[in-house]
Amino acid sequence: MSAKWTDPILLPIPESFESQRLIIRAPQWDDGIKVNEAIRESIEELRPWMPWAQQVPTAEESEVVSRQGRVHFLERSDMMLYLLHKTTGRFIGSSGLHRIDWQARKFEIGYWIRTSSSGQGYMTEAVDRITNFAINVLQANRIEIRCDSRNAKSARVAERLGFAKEALLRSEKQGVDGSLRDTLVFAKVRGAEF
Repeated sequence: MSAKWTDPILLPIPESFESQRLIIRAPQWDDGIKVNEAIRESIEELRPWMPWAQQVPTAEESEVVSRQGRVHFLERSDMMLYLLHKTTGRFIGSSGLHRIDWQARKFEIGYWIRTSSSGQGYMTEAVDRITNFAINVLQANRIEIRCDSRNAKSARVAERLGFAKEALLRSEKQGVDGSLRDTLVFAKVRGAEF
C-alpha cells in the first residue's frame, strides 16, 4: 500500500476514543497525580519489566512524563495513551503507539496496568481498540507488541488478540537487573492478519 507522504504533524488524529468500558486518550495537563497514584499502587508488579519503575516517582515527575507525552503526541513522534474507566474516571493504566515509522506505517503497542485493575480484561480491551485505531485511523501496515519472554501476562494479551508470534530474540535486551533478556515479538500485518 503506497500513499502520498504527508508530514504526520498535519494528520488530523483524534486525541480520544472509546472502547466498551474505557476512554482512551492522549495525556493532558494535570494527569500526573492520577498516574503517580497508579504507579505507587503497582510498583512491585512494574519493577521487573519497566526500566522507569525502579524507584517510585514523585507526583511532579509523573506530571513531567505526562506533559512530555502530550508534547510527543502533538508532534506525532510517540503516542502515549491513558486508559480511564468511562464510569468512574479512574486511571486504569497506560498504553500507546511507540517506535513509530510513519513512512512504513509501523507502530509498536506498549502497555501497563495498575494492579487493582489487573485480571479484568481491561488491557485486552484497550489493546484491541488501539489496534483498530491504528489500522483504521492511522492506516497501519504493521503493528507490533514486544515483551520480555518471561512476561507471560503481556504475551497473553497479544495471543488473545490474534497477534502472530514472529520471533524470540535471544539475549536481545538488557533487563532491569542487568541480565540479558530474550524478547518475544508479536505482530499483525496488513494483508495477513487484517
